[in-house]
Amino acid sequence: MSSERGKDIVEGSSRGDQPPTPSRYESQKRRDWNTFGQYLKNQRPPVPLSQCNCNHVLDFLRYLDQFGKTKVHLQGCMFYGQPEPPAPCTCPLRQAWGSLDALIGRLRAAYEENGGSPETNPFASGAIRVYLREVRECQAKARGIPYKKKKKKPTQGKGTDESTSTIHFS
Repeated sequence: MSSERGKDIVEGSSRGDQPPTPSRYESQKRRDWNTFGQYLKNQRPPVPLSQCNCNHVLDFLRYLDQFGKTKVHLQGCMFYGQPEPPAPCTCPLRQAWGSLDALIGRLRAAYEENGGSPETNPFASGAIRVYLREVRECQAKARGIPYKKKKKKPTQGKGTDESTSTIHFS
Protein backbone atom coordinates (compact mmCIF):
# COMPACT_ATOMS: atom_id res chain seq x y z
CA MET A 1 0.00 0.00 0.00
CA SER A 2 2.56 2.58 1.07
CA SER A 3 4.95 1.38 -1.66
CA GLU A 4 2.37 2.42 -4.30
CA ARG A 5 2.14 5.93 -2.86
CA GLY A 6 5.91 6.24 -2.79
CA LYS A 7 6.09 5.00 -6.39
CA ASP A 8 3.68 7.74 -7.47
CA ILE A 9 5.84 10.39 -5.87
CA VAL A 10 9.04 9.03 -7.43
CA GLU A 11 7.47 8.83 -10.92
CA GLY A 12 6.28 12.44 -10.66
CA SER A 13 2.58 11.77 -10.98
CA SER A 14 1.57 14.64 -8.72
CA ARG A 15 -0.77 17.22 -10.33
CA GLY A 16 1.90 19.94 -10.29
CA ASP A 17 4.24 18.05 -12.65
CA GLN A 18 1.70 17.39 -15.39
CA PRO A 19 1.15 19.79 -18.27
CA PRO A 20 -2.23 21.54 -18.12
CA THR A 21 -5.14 19.61 -19.60
CA PRO A 22 -6.01 21.02 -23.04
CA SER A 23 -9.34 22.79 -23.35
CA ARG A 24 -12.31 21.07 -24.93
CA TYR A 25 -11.78 23.22 -28.05
CA GLU A 26 -8.08 22.30 -28.30
CA SER A 27 -8.85 18.60 -27.84
CA GLN A 28 -11.55 18.71 -30.51
CA LYS A 29 -9.27 20.63 -32.86
CA ARG A 30 -6.55 17.99 -32.46
CA ARG A 31 -9.08 15.18 -33.05
CA ASP A 32 -10.45 16.92 -36.14
CA TRP A 33 -6.94 17.53 -37.49
CA ASN A 34 -5.99 13.87 -36.98
CA THR A 35 -9.24 12.72 -38.61
CA PHE A 36 -8.62 14.90 -41.66
CA GLY A 37 -5.03 13.67 -41.88
CA GLN A 38 -6.25 10.06 -41.77
CA TYR A 39 -8.83 10.84 -44.46
CA LEU A 40 -6.06 12.14 -46.74
CA LYS A 41 -3.90 9.06 -46.05
CA ASN A 42 -6.83 6.76 -46.93
CA GLN A 43 -7.29 8.33 -50.37
CA ARG A 44 -6.08 6.34 -53.36
CA PRO A 45 -3.42 7.45 -53.96
CA PRO A 46 -2.74 9.02 -50.54
CA VAL A 47 -2.66 12.82 -50.57
CA PRO A 48 0.25 14.52 -48.77
CA LEU A 49 -0.87 17.49 -46.69
CA SER A 50 1.40 19.73 -48.76
CA GLN A 51 -0.70 18.89 -51.85
CA CYS A 52 -4.09 19.22 -50.16
CA ASN A 53 -6.41 21.78 -51.73
CA CYS A 54 -9.99 22.99 -51.27
CA ASN A 55 -11.33 20.10 -53.41
CA HIS A 56 -9.98 17.61 -50.86
CA VAL A 57 -11.65 19.61 -48.09
CA LEU A 58 -14.97 19.66 -49.97
CA ASP A 59 -14.74 15.89 -50.54
CA PHE A 60 -14.05 15.45 -46.81
CA LEU A 61 -17.14 17.50 -45.88
CA ARG A 62 -19.31 15.45 -48.25
CA TYR A 63 -17.80 12.23 -46.84
CA LEU A 64 -18.78 13.34 -43.31
CA ASP A 65 -22.44 13.64 -44.35
CA GLN A 66 -22.86 9.88 -44.00
CA PHE A 67 -22.31 10.27 -40.25
CA GLY A 68 -24.75 13.17 -39.86
CA LYS A 69 -27.71 13.23 -37.50
CA THR A 70 -29.70 16.10 -39.00
CA LYS A 71 -32.72 15.22 -41.14
CA VAL A 72 -32.65 17.31 -44.31
CA HIS A 73 -35.89 16.99 -46.29
CA LEU A 74 -35.62 16.71 -50.06
CA GLN A 75 -37.72 18.98 -52.25
CA GLY A 76 -40.09 16.14 -53.18
CA CYS A 77 -40.76 15.23 -49.54
CA MET A 78 -44.19 16.22 -48.21
CA PHE A 79 -42.46 17.59 -45.10
CA TYR A 80 -40.10 19.85 -47.05
CA GLY A 81 -40.16 23.30 -45.47
CA GLN A 82 -41.81 22.17 -42.23
CA PRO A 83 -39.83 22.94 -39.07
CA GLU A 84 -41.48 20.11 -37.09
CA PRO A 85 -42.77 17.34 -39.36
CA PRO A 86 -45.57 15.25 -37.83
CA ALA A 87 -44.25 11.87 -39.01
CA PRO A 88 -41.01 10.16 -40.04
CA CYS A 89 -39.81 10.14 -43.65
CA THR A 90 -37.02 8.59 -45.70
CA CYS A 91 -35.04 11.79 -46.30
CA PRO A 92 -31.30 11.54 -45.61
CA LEU A 93 -29.44 12.46 -42.46
CA ARG A 94 -26.69 15.02 -43.00
CA GLN A 95 -24.15 16.97 -41.03
CA ALA A 96 -25.73 20.12 -39.65
CA TRP A 97 -24.46 23.37 -41.15
CA GLY A 98 -23.36 24.68 -37.73
CA SER A 99 -21.25 21.57 -37.13
CA LEU A 100 -19.54 21.91 -40.51
CA ASP A 101 -18.93 25.61 -39.96
CA ALA A 102 -17.34 24.97 -36.56
CA LEU A 103 -15.27 22.09 -37.98
CA ILE A 104 -13.88 24.30 -40.75
CA GLY A 105 -12.98 26.95 -38.19
CA ARG A 106 -11.03 24.43 -36.10
CA LEU A 107 -9.30 22.91 -39.13
CA ARG A 108 -8.42 26.35 -40.46
CA ALA A 109 -6.70 27.18 -37.17
CA ALA A 110 -5.03 23.75 -36.92
CA TYR A 111 -3.61 24.05 -40.44
CA GLU A 112 -1.74 27.22 -39.55
CA GLU A 113 -0.69 25.92 -36.12
CA ASN A 114 0.85 22.92 -37.87
CA GLY A 115 3.05 25.04 -40.12
CA GLY A 116 0.69 25.84 -42.99
CA SER A 117 0.74 29.29 -44.51
CA PRO A 118 -2.42 31.44 -44.23
CA GLU A 119 -2.06 32.19 -47.98
CA THR A 120 -2.28 28.48 -48.89
CA ASN A 121 -4.82 27.42 -46.25
CA PRO A 122 -7.33 25.19 -48.11
CA PHE A 123 -9.85 25.61 -45.28
CA ALA A 124 -9.93 29.38 -45.86
CA SER A 125 -10.77 29.05 -49.55
CA GLY A 126 -13.68 30.92 -51.10
CA ALA A 127 -14.99 27.60 -52.41
CA ILE A 128 -15.38 26.38 -48.82
CA ARG A 129 -17.30 29.54 -47.83
CA VAL A 130 -19.60 29.11 -50.86
CA TYR A 131 -20.20 25.44 -50.00
CA LEU A 132 -21.05 26.28 -46.37
CA ARG A 133 -23.42 29.05 -47.48
CA GLU A 134 -25.19 26.64 -49.85
CA VAL A 135 -25.51 24.00 -47.12
CA ARG A 136 -26.91 26.60 -44.71
CA GLU A 137 -29.47 27.85 -47.24
CA CYS A 138 -30.48 24.34 -48.32
CA GLN A 139 -30.99 23.20 -44.73
CA ALA A 140 -32.90 26.36 -43.84
CA LYS A 141 -35.31 25.87 -46.77
CA ALA A 142 -35.73 22.18 -46.00
CA ARG A 143 -36.70 23.05 -42.41
CA GLY A 144 -38.74 26.11 -43.32
CA ILE A 145 -36.60 28.28 -41.07
CA PRO A 146 -34.79 31.10 -42.83
CA TYR A 147 -31.39 32.15 -41.55
CA LYS A 148 -31.42 35.90 -41.28
CA LYS A 149 -28.25 37.89 -41.33
CA LYS A 150 -27.84 39.69 -38.03
CA LYS A 151 -27.90 43.43 -38.47
CA LYS A 152 -25.19 45.35 -36.73
CA LYS A 153 -26.51 47.62 -34.04
CA PRO A 154 -25.47 51.24 -34.43
CA THR A 155 -22.81 52.10 -31.89
CA GLN A 156 -23.70 54.78 -29.39
CA GLY A 157 -21.18 57.22 -28.00
CA LYS A 158 -20.21 56.54 -24.41
CA GLY A 159 -22.08 58.52 -21.82
CA THR A 160 -24.71 59.86 -24.23
CA ASP A 161 -27.60 57.98 -22.66
CA GLU A 162 -27.37 57.71 -18.90
CA SER A 163 -30.22 55.21 -18.61
CA THR A 164 -28.34 52.60 -20.64
CA SER A 165 -24.74 53.37 -19.78
CA THR A 166 -24.98 53.50 -15.99
CA ILE A 167 -26.19 50.70 -13.76
CA HIS A 168 -26.97 51.44 -10.11
CA PHE A 169 -27.12 48.68 -7.51
CA SER A 170 -28.90 49.34 -4.21
